[in-house]
Amino acid sequence: MDLPKAQTDGMVSLEKTIKVRRTIRSFTSQQLTLEQFTQLLWAAYGITENRGYKRAVASGGACYPMDIYAIVGEDGVKGMDAGIHYYDPLDHRVLLILKGDLRKEVARASLGQMWMAKPPVSLVICAEYARITSRYGERGVRYAMIEAGHIGQNIFLQAEALGLGAGIVGAFQDEAVIQVMGIPPSHEPLLIMPVGYKG
Repeated sequence: MDLPKAQTDGMVSLEKTIKVRRTIRSFTSQQLTLEQFTQLLWAAYGITENRGYKRAVASGGACYPMDIYAIVGEDGVKGMDAGIHYYDPLDHRVLLILKGDLRKEVARASLGQMWMAKPPVSLVICAEYARITSRYGERGVRYAMIEAGHIGQNIFLQAEALGLGAGIVGAFQDEAVIQVMGIPPSHEPLLIMPVGYKG
C-alpha cells in the first residue's frame, strides 16, 4: 500500500514538542488517519532527500540496519487492515505481512503489559545487526542501538506535533514478539512504541 507524501512543515515548533513530550501509557482507541500514520513512519525512518537515500535519522556508515514494523489494531488506521505492516522507506509504502489484530498477543509477550493493547498502533523498531557489523564488527551493535534511540525520539516528537502521544516499551520477550508478529528472526526487536490519542 503506497502512503501519502509526508509533510515537512508542521504547525507546532520543535522546541514546543521537546518541552511537552512525555511517555504516555494511557490511550484512547480513537482511530488514526492515514496521514498521521504516514507522518509517524516517515519521521521514524523515511527518506529525507529528493531522489536520495539519506533518512530521518543518523546511521553509522549509512548502513541503515533498522526495520520498522507497525502493529495496526482493528479500526486502528483509516483505510488499513488490522495486522503487522512492514515500512518500506525506499518506496514509502507499507506491506501487510500478517493479517489480524495482534495487539493483545504482543502485549502478553511484553510481560503482560496489557495497556499496550488499547492504542490503535504500535511501532516496533528492529535491528538486523549483520547489516552494520559486516562493516564495523561488534561495535556495529552499539551503533545500531544508538540509531534505535534516534528513531524513538523522532517518533515521540512527531507524535506530539500531531496531537498524539507515544509510549515506549523495552520489557518484552524477544522470541515471543518475533513469533507473534511473524517477522524474520534476524530482525531483533529493540523498542515497541504504542502511539495514539492520549487517554
